[in-house]
Amino acid sequence: MLYAFGPSVLRLSLFLAVTIGSIVATVTGTLRLRVPGARRPWWALLAAEIAFLGGAVLRATVPGADAMPPGPAALLPDLLVVPGYLVYAYGLIDMLRRRRAGEDDPARVDALLIGTGAALAAWAFLTGPRIGAAAVSTVPQIIAACFPMVDVLLLVIVAQLVLADGARRPALWLLGTSAGVMFVGDLLYALHEDGLSTGSPLLTLFDVLILTAFFTVGAAALHPTMRTLAEPQAVVVRNLGVVRTIGIAAVLVAPSVMAIVSPPSGGWNSVVWLALSVLLTGTIVARIVRANNSRARAERAARHRATHDALTDLPNRELLTETITRWCHRVADEGQEISLLFIDLDRFKMVNDSWGHVVGDELLCAVAGRLGAAVRSEDLVCRVGGDEFVILTAAPSQSTFVESLAKRLLTDFAAPFILSVGSVIITPSIGVARSDGATEALELIRDADTAMYKAKRSGRNGYAFFDRTLHEQVRIRVDLEQALRGALDRGELSVHYQPIVDLATDELSGFEALMRWNHPELGTVSPLEFIPIAEDTGLIVESGAWLLEEAAAQLVRWRAQRPAGLPELHISVNISVRQLRDAALVGVVRGVLDRTGLPASALWLEITESGVMEDPEGVLADLRALRDLGVTLCIDDFGTGYSSLSYLRFIPAGIVKIDRSFLAGVGAGSANEAIVRAVVAMAHTLGQEVVAEGVETLVQRDWLREHGCDRAQGWLYGAPRPAKAQLLWMDRSVSMLHLGGLPS
Repeated sequence: MLYAFGPSVLRLSLFLAVTIGSIVATVTGTLRLRVPGARRPWWALLAAEIAFLGGAVLRATVPGADAMPPGPAALLPDLLVVPGYLVYAYGLIDMLRRRRAGEDDPARVDALLIGTGAALAAWAFLTGPRIGAAAVSTVPQIIAACFPMVDVLLLVIVAQLVLADGARRPALWLLGTSAGVMFVGDLLYALHEDGLSTGSPLLTLFDVLILTAFFTVGAAALHPTMRTLAEPQAVVVRNLGVVRTIGIAAVLVAPSVMAIVSPPSGGWNSVVWLALSVLLTGTIVARIVRANNSRARAERAARHRATHDALTDLPNRELLTETITRWCHRVADEGQEISLLFIDLDRFKMVNDSWGHVVGDELLCAVAGRLGAAVRSEDLVCRVGGDEFVILTAAPSQSTFVESLAKRLLTDFAAPFILSVGSVIITPSIGVARSDGATEALELIRDADTAMYKAKRSGRNGYAFFDRTLHEQVRIRVDLEQALRGALDRGELSVHYQPIVDLATDELSGFEALMRWNHPELGTVSPLEFIPIAEDTGLIVESGAWLLEEAAAQLVRWRAQRPAGLPELHISVNISVRQLRDAALVGVVRGVLDRTGLPASALWLEITESGVMEDPEGVLADLRALRDLGVTLCIDDFGTGYSSLSYLRFIPAGIVKIDRSFLAGVGAGSANEAIVRAVVAMAHTLGQEVVAEGVETLVQRDWLREHGCDRAQGWLYGAPRPAKAQLLWMDRSVSMLHLGGLPS
């Protein structure tokens, strides 16, 4: 308002303040840049500002430079303004070149649409008529009429910069505003050059727009986001949006409106009209084609993401299901059968827990590559879960191809995987299911999964074929699981106790507490059946805590009632892998000791070596806390897990229990004797006692005693029995020296 209606001195002061201030701002902002080469576009914009200011000064000071009609003196300012436009365009083009990360820029077509529409409007109303009337137009008038066409180039560049900007940087929008107001201002100036007086409001409005262009360039140079305008940017694909849609719609309508308002007059005017119209039509067609191609690519990418694993890029369960269904329609006619190998990595959790998920992901990718190398090109390798893979293949019926493939996979996995942390060996458990085309996809996957668990129960690192009896086993397991969920509340669980004897004296030293389940309909359920179910379902945490409390309370009663001559007894309780992973375990044990009054030294907790080594970092801390309570830790079934004597050094245990399988042939020259001697020697070196499990004969007892084994338990000394039966036995015999075992 001050510029439009103020005195000439004030207007001149405002003009100089804004233009010179913008130049200073551009210099200041550009000097802040530290990226090599990133200053060049801004130096170009600065040079354009200086040229525009110089042209304005010449137009205001040179006599006749703003005369009406324009004379030769009016060309002097253009000698600076025209190069200013070229340098301005160079700066924007250099900025665009640096920012563009790919050739398929979706903003390019839209920017060209906007520019073509603006060029058509400028040509129709100004440039075309002036050039067409060159005989009566002066050179300055023709140049002024061409300025809007140059602005169109700037608009196309800035529009592409703005439309492709994913971060919506204010500095870029300020530059876009500058180019837009320059276009409008040059339209007004061309109308002024067409014969309006020097003091017209139109010329004043032109000056205001030019000042706005200067101001926005300076503001852009000072804004923090200007630092990133010359950096490479990823192509951003956006929805059209309201503003973009309105702009494109206006461009589409413009030719029809202009043809009515200002029809071409023939000659060059018509040729340019036609060329711009063809360009506009071609751009619209390109926009449509590009939109269709983008949609097709997006659909393909979305389809790939939906049907492939993000980590390994293998097909996922969805694509596997589709492929099985498709193959089922053709294999029956070709005399083939579909085979599905369900592969689960054994103890994969150990890798994640030991080295972290990054190494775990690295291993999964390596496994994917090894599986892909083991199969034929027509086979399908999928990842269907965390550490679960599937191979889908087709082969002639009754062929041995699938079994050979399973064996080859076991052989391939014997070689270590070379990862960033070193060599890692991991084994697979493989379940195989076959179909002649009549099996549903989900059923085939389920059958192979069932067979895989059979392979795991058989000791891992193997394969198993599905047969119908497995379904019955699964059904029985499900029924047992449902019954087990309420067994504790219904009072169906009980505790049996098996004696543990001091081999040096044959005196009773304690008992191992064992959980038993007596179902009202199924009868006595074997621990080999229900303990794994309790472990898998997590029920072992609650039932294990109950067992611990019952056993501790029973031992307190026994210690109070024990016959004269018996030493202080201890009680040994098994702690499952699931309980070891329970963060509340230490608190549970402490609570049992507090409630029952049992001394911590009288409590033995039995853990398996494999249970510890599946999560060594987390488990060892809890084991040390239990040891600090005064509890004695026992390594149960030693030799059946990792079978490494070196593990005895890391586990804070005071007792090592030798598994019953190593006692076969002991005392009769068996090779197991060397193993038992080694375990006893190693344990004693580390200050640990040794308990032998499964002692059934006097020959075994005598050999173990001779070779330094400390304690023993087994049928020689008595089977697991309820507490009342064991109390009767304790009453009847203090010394077991003369016994070959308890009477049945």
